[in-house]
Amino acid sequence: MTDDIPILPGLSPVCGLDIHARFDGGTISSNGGALLLREAARSFDFGEMLGSCIPDQRDPSKVIHGYPSMIDARVVAIACGHEDCDDHDVMRHEPMLKMFCGKSPDGAVGLASQPTLSRLENTVSWRALARMGVKMIEAFCDSFSRPPQQIVLDIDDTTDLTHGAQQLSLFNTHAGGYCFQPILIFEAATQKPVAAILRGGKRPSGQEAASVIRHVVRQIRSHWPRVAITVRGDAHYGTPEVMDVLEDMNCLYIFGLSGNKRLAQISAPWRDDVATRRALKDKDKVRRFFQTNYGAKSWRRDRRVIARVEATLLGSDVRFIVTNITGARAKHIYQKVYCARGRMENLIKEHKLYLKSDRTSCHRWEANQFRLILHTAAYWLMLCLRNAAPKKSQWRNATFETIRNTFIKIAARVEQMKTRIRVSFPTATPNISIINVMLGKLAAQAP
Repeated sequence: MTDDIPILPGLSPVCGLDIHARFDGGTISSNGGALLLREAARSFDFGEMLGSCIPDQRDPSKVIHGYPSMIDARVVAIACGHEDCDDHDVMRHEPMLKMFCGKSPDGAVGLASQPTLSRLENTVSWRALARMGVKMIEAFCDSFSRPPQQIVLDIDDTTDLTHGAQQLSLFNTHAGGYCFQPILIFEAATQKPVAAILRGGKRPSGQEAASVIRHVVRQIRSHWPRVAITVRGDAHYGTPEVMDVLEDMNCLYIFGLSGNKRLAQISAPWRDDVATRRALKDKDKVRRFFQTNYGAKSWRRDRRVIARVEATLLGSDVRFIVTNITGARAKHIYQKVYCARGRMENLIKEHKLYLKSDRTSCHRWEANQFRLILHTAAYWLMLCLRNAAPKKSQWRNATFETIRNTFIKIAARVEQMKTRIRVSFPTATPNISIINVMLGKLAAQAP
């Protein structure tokens, strides 16, 4: 009888024994931890939430894959490290991904293929995207068991290089090529995403940034009318338009402030003072903080400006921030409040580096914005999975890549029986106790 099962030839012996390797292991998955992601997704149901925003004009008698199922497949694949839409052609019958989407692992109908998913991406209109953006902010608010008293929103943009004639692609000298420059907003304390907006590859103007912030604050306040909101950003968000909007909406802010001739004159005595102190005490570095009321010509009123002045062996240096926070000391506002904004870079890294949110290679900006939303949904799943780990464990501060390699990329044999589906993990699976704790916590959070 002819054996048509492929083999791996040429393997060297181990302990004098020949190795016979064949591709006959049956229904096995390398994404066993997708079961944990499935429990995390039950709290959001991104497939139904985002799919409901897209009018389905297809003939129902010819539809095999519904929009919610296609979105779920795309989101879980991104979370599992298969961020490219082309990956779905070879992952259509991946048993764990099928189970995530509510399909039988042995079913003849697999997940949607790459052409089908590409058609979905190019079906989405800007109106549907606007509705999705509102839904994502609603998901952020609903993720809290009760309204918080205050939240801190970090806003920043990042470079997303393009490689073709894509809509909104612009040349950016700082980025060194054509790119998008999407705006990302996260809540600082919980690291939860609030908004992800694709835009052209140039610095956002004050009017554009103010429009984005106004929309986000209004949506949050529609859920939490009394929440205190503080917005943080670097210098190119500290524009008159942004500060005026936040003051009108009764929000606090703290932004970097670019220097100019007038600020250089004001800070000159401070720099001399710090340099003198360093020289008299013979120290390598001396740092002090000063504050003043300052009003640029484009500002409608004077505002509190804080300066961090530092003197080293190489000379003196000064950095400015502008804020409407009152009462706190200048040192506390700069070091404890403003400098904490640096964590935003790690959140962007999780979103962009580990979840590949820069895989925006479609021509239409609507399709690329839809992809950005899908990657943000995958961020939610990974964040929920990480937060399910014990509070004092090393996993609470692990990167998404570590979480994926440890808790998702687990081999599993899947057997569909008459009354149940049996999933068998390796006996030597590490961190079994942690996985049990995480699954219990995720199951308790599900509706």
